[in-house]
Amino acid sequence: MFFLISSAIKVLVILNLILVGVAMLTLLERRVCAWMQDRLGPNRVGPQGLLQPAADGLKNFLKEETAPAMADKALFTLAPIVSFVPAMLTFSVIPFAAPLPTKWGVVPMVVADLPVGFLYILAISSLGVYGIVLAGWASNNKYALLGGLRASAQMISYEIALGMSTVAVILLAGNVTLSQVIGRQQAGLWFVLPLTVAFLIFFISAFAETNRLPFDLPEAEGEL
Repeated sequence: MFFLISSAIKVLVILNLILVGVAMLTLLERRVCAWMQDRLGPNRVGPQGLLQPAADGLKNFLKEETAPAMADKALFTLAPIVSFVPAMLTFSVIPFAAPLPTKWGVVPMVVADLPVGFLYILAISSLGVYGIVLAGWASNNKYALLGGLRASAQMISYEIALGMSTVAVILLAGNVTLSQVIGRQQAGLWFVLPLTVAFLIFFISAFAETNRLPFDLPEAEGEL
């Protein structure tokens, strides 16, 4: 019972931290972009626009649900779920603190300390591309299909560099369990220092994998 309760608490805490963190990072990005372009950015809702993400989330809940007339309704609804769920599942194996000793026992600060955590992240994160392709296909529109293929081609291309850059970490740690990898770093040198080149490759590939600037060609707001 203690294991079930502690696991449920960890799931709820991590889920809320991720959702709130992403909302705040979105606000930070908008404010920084506005500062770079000599604009004000979001500043109307709450002090310094801090409640803008909450207002945007409420607006999305209240908006009418629409779908193209010729779309496959089931697949069109399934597509964002296929993209969202793997992104959330990857956080379940990431340790976010040292084990917490309690009077009921030691609580590991990770939802699931899998012995193959590293491989799990690479496998689950690669499933997000199916949601992109499925969204373009299910809309039954040739332009949406081309956009989905363009996005999936970029994601698949950079997955190779993303995965290969992490192999060096596995070689240094000698283990694919994330808690053991962190333990090796605590006992010695942070791997980012001897693996600077691999870190830069991973960093750039992560931007390309998530279609962020300057790898935002799938969105193509200015190009198309």
